[in-house]
Amino acid sequence: MNIQADILDNYFMAEAMRLAEIAYEDGEIPVGAIVVIGERIIGKGYNQTEKLHDVTAHAEMLAITAASDYLGAKYLQDCTLYVTLEPCVMCGGALYWSQMKRIVIGASDEKRGFSRFGTGILHPKTKVTTGVLESESKEMLLKFFKTLRT
Repeated sequence: MNIQADILDNYFMAEAMRLAEIAYEDGEIPVGAIVVIGERIIGKGYNQTEKLHDVTAHAEMLAITAASDYLGAKYLQDCTLYVTLEPCVMCGGALYWSQMKRIVIGASDEKRGFSRFGTGILHPKTKVTTGVLESESKEMLLKFFKTLRT
């Protein structure tokens, strides 16, 4: 990966982190996601499962839907998803069907992340980058769950 790509990854992950902060403020698990084509954001989402009373209202699902609506297409073959926490199996399946070109992940999710089952859950052409703004994402998640316990 080149320096320009690293700068873009950090920029777009910071945008996803801003969405995670909105989720945090709303009492949702702080996860944010954006879908980018070229250098343009075409879909955004943050966790809204409590607000919408919908277990499928994960940040990734909302961002995928917004991007598909924007493009008027179900396949996102030229797009990159930036997400602050590793997608779960449900979101991994949606990413498979959307044929997302690339996924950039902040923090890993050892308990519920798709990678527990291997990367075969993603489309074979999907490239994965991990650890972008990882410490910032982990810090927000730890703060959220610590607040829940007190």
